[in-house]
Amino acid sequence: MQAAQQQSPAFWLAHSDVVFTAEEVSRAIDRMAAQLRERLSSGQPVVLLCVMRGGLYLAGQLMSRLPVPARLDYLQANRYHGTAGQEIVWSKRPELDLAGQTVVVLDDILDEGVTLAAVVAHCREAGAAQVLTAVLTEKDNGLQKPLLADVVGLTVPNRYVFGCGMDVYGWWRNLPEIRALQA
Repeated sequence: MQAAQQQSPAFWLAHSDVVFTAEEVSRAIDRMAAQLRERLSSGQPVVLLCVMRGGLYLAGQLMSRLPVPARLDYLQANRYHGTAGQEIVWSKRPELDLAGQTVVVLDDILDEGVTLAAVVAHCREAGAAQVLTAVLTEKDNGLQKPLLADVVGLTVPNRYVFGCGMDVYGWWRNLPEIRALQA
């Protein structure tokens, strides 16, 4: 793992394959926006809740495609695999009052679903009237997930993927395409 972190950013591009092009990602985000518009009442105010850091790309791309009154907030919640029960560690909770609000949680990937399920539970406990989830990607890993996202842009293979908010050892969240490391 430490050797992987010391690789140059160019190494990851050279050892990966394009899974979805920038155009395919853009079309997927257009579809996601259309699905969200169908689920939201016209003129209904919403809170867009970005799960940092990965959800930042999707939030930036999706906001301009949603013609609804929206406020933006963010949170940071991580799951550390070395801890008992793989508990969620909250670095930052939302600042906006979610009580009575329609909340749209935006994230980069639905992998195992544990973090996203905890975020949804937090929103409900905070009194949100409705919680919708939108993820740019869902990993086809065959796992039973604790929740299904309401809106999914693309399904990615069960490989290490990066780009469009997802990173490879801290690099390449800014890529407009989605890539997967070669096996």
